[in-house]
Amino acid sequence: MKIHNGTLYWPTTTAPFKPKVTNEKLDLYDVVIVGAGMSGALTALALVEAGLSVAILDKREFGSGSTSANTGLLQYSNDIMLHKLIEQIGEQEAVRFYKLCYEAVDDIEKIVNRLHIDANFIRRPSICNASDEKDMEKIKDEYATLKKYGFPCDYFEQNDIEEKFPFSKLGALVTFSDAEINPLKFVQGLLREVEALGVHPFPYVDVLDVLKENDILEIRTSGQSFHAKHIVYTTGYETTPVGKRIGADINRSYVFVSNPIKDLSDWHKKALIWETKRPYLYIRSTADGRIIAGGLDEDKPEAPFSDELIMKRANNLLKQTKKLFPNYEMKIDYAYAASFGESIDNLPFIGEHPTKNNHYYLLGYGGNGTVYSMLGSIILRDLITGKRNEDVEIVQLHREFGMK
Repeated sequence: MKIHNGTLYWPTTTAPFKPKVTNEKLDLYDVVIVGAGMSGALTALALVEAGLSVAILDKREFGSGSTSANTGLLQYSNDIMLHKLIEQIGEQEAVRFYKLCYEAVDDIEKIVNRLHIDANFIRRPSICNASDEKDMEKIKDEYATLKKYGFPCDYFEQNDIEEKFPFSKLGALVTFSDAEINPLKFVQGLLREVEALGVHPFPYVDVLDVLKENDILEIRTSGQSFHAKHIVYTTGYETTPVGKRIGADINRSYVFVSNPIKDLSDWHKKALIWETKRPYLYIRSTADGRIIAGGLDEDKPEAPFSDELIMKRANNLLKQTKKLFPNYEMKIDYAYAASFGESIDNLPFIGEHPTKNNHYYLLGYGGNGTVYSMLGSIILRDLITGKRNEDVEIVQLHREFGMK
């Protein structure tokens, strides 16, 4: 599957992760992880720090899949607003899920600081603009719901927005304690750390099938076979070698990255920007003053091969961004399209397969994938080490739209 196409920005900011040259491979691992992106790297860290022997496999160069196209917005709010999620799954589980997302942003910051990873992690507020008048009630309902359950937020009237930004909107929900990150730097830092802790990385290894005999999994690949007590699939939007998603859509989105802008002082706290309409436009800045804008989602699974189409969509995004920031001298330095997954019920897929013991999944589908990767790595660590984790019930795989 073609995950992305076009010119990517993040790979220009850091050198690629290169595993140490070694022929070392255990006869039996506690866990083999399939996929070395955000979910795989965070899961490897959680498991190796829990004392387990771990190998991590990827059919590509590590970090070169969806991680390189990840726009790096970290938010506790989700594509489905809390008041709507309460209607869908009930008050207790919906509020708990939002709290897990809030805690996950804190956990990412703790990892960055504890491991001294230079990932350009910066705390930012988020502003979700009402795209039109009919969405004003939705924004106000969400503000009231978040306040009720103690989440840090605010509501901006039109005049507040005009005072803090060079554009005007009817109203906006503001959430605090969100962040931005360079996702590729973060994953590469994680991979270097877990390798130093004893994780065995194997790039360019494609998993073909998994067989079970006497409670041991034989993982057959394009090269050598691996044996493990448990296997974790962190394959992102790729088809998993075992198991089938029954509640997910794979779509594609477009992104452009601008030239560095000298002065962003009229952009209030460089807040992460998004909106209520679907598909939505989302905008953030980078450590070197660029603007990243994405959107124009299409109901097609693979990134287009046409550079002309990618540039056409990028120019559309540039036009929309210039409407918000008319004084910036922006041009397109990078433009790409990338696949992304959305679950029908707006929740990630995390947990053990409903019928296949010792097969685990962490598929962070939705606009909050990095946050899902963080909270999912903790859930899987607990499940694999035999520790009770009640949060798995919210995201488990035997739900109506899960895995089979």
